[in-house]
Amino acid sequence: MGKSAKRVREPARKLASDTQARRPRKRAEQQRALETRALILDAAIAEFAARGFEGASIRAIADRLGLQHPLITYHYRSKDILWRAAAEHAFAQIRGGWDVSAPETADLPPLARLREEYAILYRYTVAFPEFHRFMRQESFTDNPRLKWVADTVLTPLLARLIPQIVAAQEQGLLPLVDPILFHYMMVSLTATLSGFGPEMHVTSGRRAQDRDTIDAYWRLVDETVFARAVRNPL
Repeated sequence: MGKSAKRVREPARKLASDTQARRPRKRAEQQRALETRALILDAAIAEFAARGFEGASIRAIADRLGLQHPLITYHYRSKDILWRAAAEHAFAQIRGGWDVSAPETADLPPLARLREEYAILYRYTVAFPEFHRFMRQESFTDNPRLKWVADTVLTPLLARLIPQIVAAQEQGLLPLVDPILFHYMMVSLTATLSGFGPEMHVTSGRRAQDRDTIDAYWRLVDETVFARAVRNPL
């Protein structure tokens, strides 16, 4: 009986050991897959920003990364699916920044919260200037992607921002205008360096990606719009 029990236990131990060994490998594979998808989506945003939806191609996105075309279609079966995934990817990063720096559970005054949220949007657009060009490409034509991104992504973001704008207005800290106008004014302000960086460099020699330009521009926005907010370094 002793030898029989030993023979039963040994395969069981080996199975447990093999299972434990597979778990780190599986986690590593999952992490690599996530990183690959993020690279694909960032490259897709850049390609769609440069060429628009019609001009962009999955093959060109693959070429940007030095990947084989089928690797992208393995993850995203069509260009439309890829575009939508790229849009969700971009806004998920913005929301993730909000949830870290200005979580909805935090006890922040409305104006201070808005300041932090628009500062995070600004940081993202400075780091990834293709984002606003990606979005602007869709505004040139009336297409189902624009309505989809409005319904799926923008409406939930506005549901978070608009009540904060209204609360700050009720406190006398923001102009009494339609909150949606204030929001799109802020979107335009956060997009200034990404949109006008090349022109600014030609006219002044100042580079939009230089840290002193990034900081100086946000100080200007901060002092113009959020002068009464609690001040924290960008």
